[in-house]
Amino acid sequence: MNNNPIGIFDSGIGGLSILKEIKNLLPQENLLYIADSKNCPYGGKNPEEVYTLAQRQISYLVEHNVKLIVVACNTVTVSCIDKLRSDFPSVPIIGIVPVVKKASEISKLKRIGILSTSTTSKSEYQADLISKYASDCEVVSVGTDELVPSIENGTTNSLDFVEILKKVLKPFKDTQIDALALGCSHFPLVKDKIRAIIGSDVYILDSGGAVARQVKRVLEKENILSTVLTPEYTYVTTGDSDSFKMLVEQIMGIENATIRSI
Repeated sequence: MNNNPIGIFDSGIGGLSILKEIKNLLPQENLLYIADSKNCPYGGKNPEEVYTLAQRQISYLVEHNVKLIVVACNTVTVSCIDKLRSDFPSVPIIGIVPVVKKASEISKLKRIGILSTSTTSKSEYQADLISKYASDCEVVSVGTDELVPSIENGTTNSLDFVEILKKVLKPFKDTQIDALALGCSHFPLVKDKIRAIIGSDVYILDSGGAVARQVKRVLEKENILSTVLTPEYTYVTTGDSDSFKMLVEQIMGIENATIRSI
């Protein structure tokens, strides 16, 4: 057993969608979350910059004695997770990728969509997922860096955001897909708005549940599950702590969140 925290990081608040799934599945685990809000979004950045930023976040988590790290960012995962694992061999590192396999399995029409950042959509990693798991499907891949800033700023109720979202989702509607994989951890935070535009007959899938289950499997295999009765949840940001606190409390449905700024 090990009561050290699980470390989770993302370019911003998007990874809270992953944290919520881990918290629900493993309610006795201490969690330490980092949002690199100062440098958000990562989508569109070159791989070297993404790697440098990710390495910085993982170094912080390792210094704070986490027992496992979740890279709650598709862009980081597809860009450099193997290199990060090589850099930090002492701690298990779990990444997130678009749930292409699940989308292809669940699709009856064999027309699926992937909504991700531009970096993820252009990556060999995603291309390999499509080749391996969705070769029998028509795949519509849309990479966009227009949505994350509004999600990060908490302005998703604006008419401008809705219009951008309609434009981004149009290729999926035109192709009449019946399964959509969300390839960015920010996107589940606006799943209701995506649903309102794309329709109720499209399965909308994200990787949060699968990541949480993988975290549990690794903790069980390594015999490092926590036994605390009152777990601690700490949220760290590289950006403005006041706006971050407001968004954390809104997304997590809590009050008086423990916030740190670095």
